[in-house]
Amino acid sequence: MGKIGFLGPVGTFTEEAAALVGDNLVAFDTILQVLDAVEKNEVDVGVVPIENSIEGPVGITLDLLVHDYDLKIKREIIIPVSHNLLINPKTNINNIEFVNSHMQALSQCRNFIESLNVVVNATPSTSAAAEMVKGNNNSAAIGTKRAAEIYGLKIVETDIQDYKNNVTRFVVISKKDHGQTGNDKTSIVFSIVEDKPGGLYEILGLFADNNINLTKIESRPSKEKLGNYIFFVDLEGHRTDELIRYILNIIRSKVGYIKVLGSYPKEGED
Repeated sequence: MGKIGFLGPVGTFTEEAAALVGDNLVAFDTILQVLDAVEKNEVDVGVVPIENSIEGPVGITLDLLVHDYDLKIKREIIIPVSHNLLINPKTNINNIEFVNSHMQALSQCRNFIESLNVVVNATPSTSAAAEMVKGNNNSAAIGTKRAAEIYGLKIVETDIQDYKNNVTRFVVISKKDHGQTGNDKTSIVFSIVEDKPGGLYEILGLFADNNINLTKIESRPSKEKLGNYIFFVDLEGHRTDELIRYILNIIRSKVGYIKVLGSYPKEGED
Protein backbone atom coordinates (compact mmCIF):
# COMPACT_ATOMS: atom_id res chain seq x y z
CA MET A 1 0.00 0.00 0.00
CA GLY A 2 1.26 3.47 -0.91
CA LYS A 3 0.32 6.71 0.84
CA ILE A 4 -2.72 6.62 3.11
CA GLY A 5 -4.45 9.91 3.80
CA PHE A 6 -6.54 10.22 6.95
CA LEU A 7 -8.50 12.79 8.90
CA GLY A 8 -5.90 13.99 11.38
CA PRO A 9 -4.24 14.90 13.53
CA VAL A 10 -2.29 11.97 14.96
CA GLY A 11 -3.62 10.46 18.16
CA THR A 12 -7.22 10.09 16.95
CA PHE A 13 -9.40 7.06 16.27
CA THR A 14 -9.11 7.79 12.55
CA GLU A 15 -5.35 7.39 12.76
CA GLU A 16 -5.94 4.06 14.53
CA ALA A 17 -8.17 2.95 11.66
CA ALA A 18 -5.70 4.18 9.02
CA ALA A 19 -2.87 2.27 10.70
CA LEU A 20 -4.77 -0.95 9.97
CA VAL A 21 -4.45 -0.18 6.25
CA GLY A 22 -0.72 0.53 6.24
CA ASP A 23 2.03 2.58 7.86
CA ASN A 24 2.69 5.33 5.29
CA LEU A 25 0.21 7.77 6.83
CA VAL A 26 -0.47 11.37 5.82
CA ALA A 27 -2.70 13.51 8.07
CA PHE A 28 -5.15 16.09 6.68
CA ASP A 29 -7.17 18.72 8.52
CA THR A 30 -10.59 17.98 6.99
CA ILE A 31 -12.52 15.13 5.37
CA LEU A 32 -12.77 17.25 2.21
CA GLN A 33 -8.97 17.49 2.03
CA VAL A 34 -8.65 13.71 2.39
CA LEU A 35 -11.03 13.01 -0.49
CA ASP A 36 -9.45 15.75 -2.58
CA ALA A 37 -6.02 14.16 -2.09
CA VAL A 38 -7.39 10.81 -3.31
CA GLU A 39 -9.01 12.50 -6.31
CA LYS A 40 -5.74 14.24 -7.24
CA ASN A 41 -3.60 11.09 -6.68
CA GLU A 42 -1.67 12.75 -3.86
CA VAL A 43 -2.45 9.64 -1.78
CA ASP A 44 -3.48 6.15 -2.87
CA VAL A 45 -6.41 5.85 -0.47
CA GLY A 46 -8.09 7.94 2.20
CA VAL A 47 -9.54 6.91 5.56
CA VAL A 48 -12.47 8.89 6.98
CA PRO A 49 -15.27 8.25 9.50
CA ILE A 50 -18.71 7.57 8.04
CA GLU A 51 -20.87 6.44 10.97
CA ASN A 52 -20.95 6.17 14.76
CA SER A 53 -23.20 3.69 16.53
CA ILE A 54 -24.37 6.37 19.00
CA GLU A 55 -24.23 9.65 17.09
CA GLY A 56 -25.26 8.27 13.68
CA PRO A 57 -23.91 9.16 10.23
CA VAL A 58 -21.06 11.57 9.52
CA GLY A 59 -22.97 13.89 7.21
CA ILE A 60 -20.01 15.58 5.55
CA THR A 61 -18.56 12.24 4.40
CA LEU A 62 -21.87 11.15 2.88
CA ASP A 63 -22.51 14.51 1.23
CA LEU A 64 -19.05 14.68 -0.36
CA LEU A 65 -19.30 11.15 -1.76
CA VAL A 66 -22.71 11.90 -3.25
CA HIS A 67 -22.35 15.45 -4.53
CA ASP A 68 -18.68 16.28 -5.01
CA TYR A 69 -16.47 13.25 -5.73
CA ASP A 70 -16.68 10.20 -7.97
CA LEU A 71 -14.78 7.99 -5.54
CA LYS A 72 -15.52 4.53 -4.19
CA ILE A 73 -15.60 2.77 -0.84
CA LYS A 74 -12.92 0.07 -0.98
CA ARG A 75 -13.06 -1.20 2.60
CA GLU A 76 -14.80 -0.61 5.91
CA ILE A 77 -13.08 -0.60 9.29
CA ILE A 78 -14.99 -0.80 12.56
CA ILE A 79 -13.20 0.54 15.65
CA PRO A 80 -14.52 0.24 19.22
CA VAL A 81 -14.57 3.72 20.75
CA SER A 82 -13.21 3.87 24.30
CA HIS A 83 -12.91 7.40 25.67
CA ASN A 84 -10.43 8.28 28.42
CA LEU A 85 -9.95 11.28 30.70
CA LEU A 86 -6.42 12.63 30.27
CA ILE A 87 -4.68 15.01 32.67
CA ASN A 88 -1.16 16.18 33.39
CA PRO A 89 1.04 13.81 35.42
CA LYS A 90 1.50 16.25 38.33
CA THR A 91 -2.15 17.00 38.92
CA ASN A 92 -5.24 15.04 39.96
CA ILE A 93 -8.85 14.88 38.96
CA ASN A 94 -9.99 17.10 41.86
CA ASN A 95 -8.07 20.06 40.37
CA ILE A 96 -9.89 19.88 37.03
CA GLU A 97 -12.05 22.87 36.15
CA PHE A 98 -12.19 22.46 32.35
CA VAL A 99 -12.73 19.45 30.07
CA ASN A 100 -11.79 19.73 26.40
CA SER A 101 -12.55 17.45 23.48
CA HIS A 102 -14.18 17.07 20.08
CA MET A 103 -17.93 17.73 20.13
CA GLN A 104 -18.78 14.08 19.39
CA ALA A 105 -16.60 12.83 22.23
CA LEU A 106 -18.16 15.36 24.61
CA SER A 107 -21.67 14.27 23.67
CA GLN A 108 -20.73 10.58 23.99
CA CYS A 109 -19.45 11.19 27.55
CA ARG A 110 -22.21 13.52 28.73
CA ASN A 111 -23.09 11.69 31.94
CA PHE A 112 -19.48 11.42 33.10
CA ILE A 113 -18.78 15.09 32.35
CA GLU A 114 -21.85 16.22 34.29
CA SER A 115 -20.59 14.33 37.34
CA LEU A 116 -17.39 16.43 37.32
CA ASN A 117 -19.13 19.83 37.47
CA VAL A 118 -16.68 21.45 35.03
CA VAL A 119 -16.69 23.90 32.13
CA VAL A 120 -16.72 22.14 28.74
CA ASN A 121 -14.79 23.36 25.69
CA ALA A 122 -15.13 21.92 22.18
CA THR A 123 -11.95 21.40 20.12
CA PRO A 124 -11.32 20.43 16.47
CA SER A 125 -10.30 16.88 17.51
CA THR A 126 -9.65 14.75 20.58
CA SER A 127 -5.93 14.97 19.84
CA ALA A 128 -6.07 18.77 19.69
CA ALA A 129 -7.71 18.71 23.12
CA ALA A 130 -4.84 16.61 24.51
CA GLU A 131 -2.29 19.04 23.07
CA MET A 132 -4.15 21.98 24.59
CA VAL A 133 -4.20 20.37 28.04
CA LYS A 134 -0.48 19.61 28.15
CA GLY A 135 1.08 21.72 30.93
CA ASN A 136 -2.31 23.09 32.04
CA ASN A 137 -3.02 21.55 35.44
CA ASN A 138 -6.64 22.67 35.80
CA SER A 139 -7.72 21.20 32.45
CA ALA A 140 -8.43 17.67 31.22
CA ALA A 141 -8.98 16.19 27.78
CA ILE A 142 -11.16 13.35 26.59
CA GLY A 143 -9.02 11.39 24.15
CA THR A 144 -7.29 8.19 23.13
CA LYS A 145 -4.52 6.26 24.83
CA ARG A 146 -2.33 7.15 21.86
CA ALA A 147 -2.96 10.88 22.47
CA ALA A 148 -1.93 10.41 26.11
CA GLU A 149 1.35 8.84 24.95
CA ILE A 150 2.02 11.57 22.37
CA TYR A 151 1.46 14.49 24.75
CA GLY A 152 2.80 12.98 27.97
CA LEU A 153 -0.52 12.88 29.82
CA LYS A 154 -1.82 10.33 32.29
CA ILE A 155 -5.12 8.48 32.05
CA VAL A 156 -7.16 8.85 35.23
CA GLU A 157 -10.44 7.34 34.01
CA THR A 158 -11.08 4.83 31.20
CA ASP A 159 -14.23 3.87 29.28
CA ILE A 160 -16.04 7.05 30.30
CA GLN A 161 -18.47 6.98 27.37
CA ASP A 162 -22.17 6.71 28.27
CA TYR A 163 -22.71 3.60 26.14
CA LYS A 164 -20.19 0.77 26.21
CA ASN A 165 -21.15 -0.62 22.79
CA ASN A 166 -19.83 2.53 21.11
CA VAL A 167 -18.15 1.86 17.75
CA THR A 168 -17.22 4.05 14.80
CA ARG A 169 -17.26 2.83 11.23
CA PHE A 170 -14.54 4.17 8.95
CA VAL A 171 -14.28 3.73 5.20
CA VAL A 172 -11.25 3.47 2.95
CA ILE A 173 -11.83 5.69 -0.08
CA SER A 174 -10.18 4.95 -3.44
CA LYS A 175 -10.59 5.45 -7.18
CA LYS A 176 -11.86 1.85 -7.39
CA ASP A 177 -13.79 -0.37 -5.01
CA HIS A 178 -12.95 -3.96 -3.99
CA GLY A 179 -13.33 -7.12 -6.01
CA GLN A 180 -15.62 -9.96 -4.97
CA THR A 181 -14.71 -11.90 -1.83
CA GLY A 182 -17.92 -13.88 -1.25
CA ASN A 183 -18.66 -11.90 1.93
CA ASP A 184 -19.37 -8.44 0.56
CA LYS A 185 -21.45 -5.36 1.15
CA THR A 186 -22.55 -2.72 -1.36
CA SER A 187 -23.44 0.90 -0.57
CA ILE A 188 -25.81 2.80 -2.86
CA VAL A 189 -27.58 6.14 -2.78
CA PHE A 190 -30.71 7.07 -4.73
CA SER A 191 -33.53 9.60 -4.94
CA ILE A 192 -37.11 8.97 -6.01
CA VAL A 193 -38.47 10.81 -9.07
CA GLU A 194 -41.68 11.93 -7.41
CA ASP A 195 -43.06 11.88 -3.89
CA LYS A 196 -45.87 9.32 -4.08
CA PRO A 197 -47.37 6.78 -1.68
CA GLY A 198 -45.34 3.58 -1.70
CA GLY A 199 -42.49 5.09 -3.75
CA LEU A 200 -39.76 4.05 -1.33
CA TYR A 201 -41.45 0.72 -0.58
CA GLU A 202 -41.45 -0.09 -4.30
CA ILE A 203 -37.67 0.18 -4.36
CA LEU A 204 -36.96 -1.53 -1.05
CA GLY A 205 -39.44 -4.28 -1.90
CA LEU A 206 -37.16 -5.38 -4.73
CA PHE A 207 -34.57 -6.43 -2.19
CA ALA A 208 -37.11 -8.24 0.01
CA ASP A 209 -38.61 -10.06 -2.99
CA ASN A 210 -35.14 -11.29 -3.96
CA ASN A 211 -34.09 -12.19 -0.39
CA ILE A 212 -31.33 -9.55 -0.25
CA ASN A 213 -30.62 -8.34 3.28
CA LEU A 214 -30.35 -4.60 3.86
CA THR A 215 -27.96 -3.71 6.70
CA LYS A 216 -28.65 0.04 6.76
CA ILE A 217 -31.26 2.48 5.45
CA GLU A 218 -31.15 6.19 6.15
CA SER A 219 -32.16 9.44 4.49
CA ARG A 220 -30.60 12.85 4.15
CA PRO A 221 -31.89 16.10 2.63
CA SER A 222 -31.14 16.27 -1.09
CA LYS A 223 -30.00 19.92 -0.75
CA GLU A 224 -32.27 20.78 -3.71
CA LYS A 225 -35.44 21.81 -1.90
CA LEU A 226 -37.18 21.29 1.44
CA GLY A 227 -38.84 17.89 1.64
CA ASN A 228 -36.64 16.22 -0.99
CA TYR A 229 -34.50 13.38 0.31
CA ILE A 230 -31.85 10.99 -0.86
CA PHE A 231 -31.67 7.48 0.57
CA PHE A 232 -28.54 5.61 1.59
CA VAL A 233 -28.76 1.83 1.58
CA ASP A 234 -26.18 -0.80 2.53
CA LEU A 235 -26.99 -4.26 1.21
CA GLU A 236 -25.37 -7.65 1.41
CA GLY A 237 -23.69 -8.77 -1.80
CA HIS A 238 -21.33 -7.36 -4.46
CA ARG A 239 -22.43 -5.03 -7.25
CA THR A 240 -21.09 -7.53 -9.81
CA ASP A 241 -23.16 -10.43 -8.42
CA GLU A 242 -25.71 -11.40 -11.05
CA LEU A 243 -28.71 -10.88 -8.75
CA ILE A 244 -27.45 -7.56 -7.36
CA ARG A 245 -26.70 -6.30 -10.86
CA TYR A 246 -30.24 -7.28 -11.92
CA ILE A 247 -31.84 -5.42 -9.01
CA LEU A 248 -29.71 -2.29 -9.51
CA ASN A 249 -30.71 -2.17 -13.19
CA ILE A 250 -34.40 -2.27 -12.23
CA ILE A 251 -33.88 0.49 -9.67
CA ARG A 252 -32.16 2.65 -12.31
CA SER A 253 -35.34 2.54 -14.38
CA LYS A 254 -37.50 3.64 -11.42
CA VAL A 255 -35.53 6.42 -9.71
CA GLY A 256 -34.39 9.91 -10.61
CA TYR A 257 -30.84 9.30 -9.43
CA ILE A 258 -28.75 6.37 -8.28
CA LYS A 259 -25.06 6.04 -7.48
CA VAL A 260 -23.15 2.97 -6.37
CA LEU A 261 -20.73 4.15 -3.67
CA GLY A 262 -18.81 0.89 -3.76
CA SER A 263 -18.68 -2.82 -2.98
CA TYR A 264 -16.27 -4.06 -0.33
CA PRO A 265 -15.71 -6.87 2.19
CA LYS A 266 -17.99 -6.88 5.23
CA GLU A 267 -16.33 -6.40 8.59
CA GLY A 268 -17.64 -7.21 12.04
CA GLU A 269 -21.28 -7.37 13.03
CA ASP A 270 -23.91 -4.95 11.80
